[in-house]
Amino acid sequence: MKIQKEEPIYYAFSATLRVFGDIENLDEISRMLGIQPTHSHRRGERRSARAEPYKHDMWSYKAPVPENHPLSEHLTALYAAVTPKAEYLKGLRKRGLSVDIFCGYRSNSDTAGFEVDHKALRIFAELEVPFGVSVIIT
Repeated sequence: MKIQKEEPIYYAFSATLRVFGDIENLDEISRMLGIQPTHSHRRGERRSARAEPYKHDMWSYKAPVPENHPLSEHLTALYAAVTPKAEYLKGLRKRGLSVDIFCGYRSNSDTAGFEVDHKALRIFAELEVPFGVSVIIT
């Protein structure tokens, strides 16, 4: 009988500010926020030769926090980086762009959970965007 070793349980978090839609000038967002995107693309570009073309332009900034750190740390780092320009970000929505915070949680444990410190949630109130988490169990 062959005994399989269990994979160690892991937890991975991320928090990313995303601006998407018909973005006239990607560089303007970088200049106004004072940070460079960790990813950007234009409508029609492809992630790979086989991938579908992107349906919209996007500028995004992922908090520079290791993924094994709690979601609260990701959100706190993102808050520090972008909320000084919260009014600019809210103004982008008035120009027809979508602004959100994409929170990710990945784990190989289907019985795990996580919590977020209440102070880390202030970014959602400041930017007037909903709190949501994409959960992936592998």
